Amino acid sequence: MNISWLTTLPPLLLDLSGGLAVLVSLYFLFAKARAYWHWSNASLLPYFLLFVGGGQWMLAGLQVTYLLFGIHGLYLWHLEARRDRGELTFNEPLWYGVTWVASLAIFAYTTVATDFSESWNWVQFAAVTLALVANFATTRKWAWSWPVWVTVNAVQAVYFWHTAYWALFGLQFILGAMSVYGYFAWRKDERRVVEFA
Repeated sequence: MNISWLTTLPPLLLDLSGGLAVLVSLYFLFAKARAYWHWSNASLLPYFLLFVGGGQWMLAGLQVTYLLFGIHGLYLWHLEARRDRGELTFNEPLWYGVTWVASLAIFAYTTVATDFSESWNWVQFAAVTLALVANFATTRKWAWSWPVWVTVNAVQAVYFWHTAYWALFGLQFILGAMSVYGYFAWRKDERRVVEFA
């Protein structure tokens, strides 16, 4: 099957389709619904193709990392739900650590492949580093992941302005506002859990 046509898709189409999938995914993330992971994963292919086409290797590698987190997070939330119902126990340190190790390996590889004599690649490096921290915290459903996401959005807005990825640039402001909302929603959930503990 010949899929080489994927590499010839217009950047704006990839930019817009990835952004739409991200927005839908965040709707489900606020409710901590597992559909979040499906929509988030759906955004990865257009973004991967967009960044490979633009030679942004760290951001392209981040999409592969997101896929690992997406598959891991989906199954981890399933395990946690069963654990909370008293149906099973699982090796939590192993499950929480395995994807993090794989993500750091991808991060290291893409860092080596990146030319840091180009100053804008340092901005890319900062965005990817912060995104890894935020994504890990999201898989654990920690509320502090949201302020980190706001910082990621701010750094990426600067970078996407530079690269003229206009849909991604605009999306950072929407995502930043949604992250503020997500923070307060998750903090409310955390307080509710403490009250009933």
